[in-house]
Amino acid sequence: MKIGIISDIHDNIWSLRKAMGHLQNTHALICCGDLCSPFILSEMARLYSRDIHIVFGNNDGDQYRMTSIAARHPQVTLYGEYMITELGGLRCAANHYPDLAHAMVKSGDFDLVCYGHNHQFAIEQIQSAQLLNPGNLMGYDPARGQDTMASFIIFDTESREALGYEVEESTLSTIV
Repeated sequence: MKIGIISDIHDNIWSLRKAMGHLQNTHALICCGDLCSPFILSEMARLYSRDIHIVFGNNDGDQYRMTSIAARHPQVTLYGEYMITELGGLRCAANHYPDLAHAMVKSGDFDLVCYGHNHQFAIEQIQSAQLLNPGNLMGYDPARGQDTMASFIIFDTESREALGYEVEESTLSTIV
């Protein structure tokens, strides 16, 4: 089973659309929070028909509307602050925050733990578990005040291989 992992979209619908084009060959999608506006959830559900697992981040403001949107899309599951589920025969967890993710992976209870928040791409092996931060789809790191690559991860549950991908900007041309 291949799992797409995204985080920290921050309303960047353009990067989301580009990433979703590459994620169509995955079997499930995990979003580690900070969609920000409800329209992002609508777009995600429109573009991806398989199971979508979402945890809230610190910038997900209108959770009531997001919950209403999720209720209209049977493939979308909102977990609140953290997700614990089984995917592809693995015990999986996700949340938005690095500190909580590190505690979860060190517990030894999970094979895969995903997180976001700090906008920093990371693939780590801790004991027998994978700890993954897909970076961000926003394309900006507010802590450093600089642009970053927009990125995501595809994780293969059989090989336990995590591959990172950069969402490339489209070519600009002059309009006359």
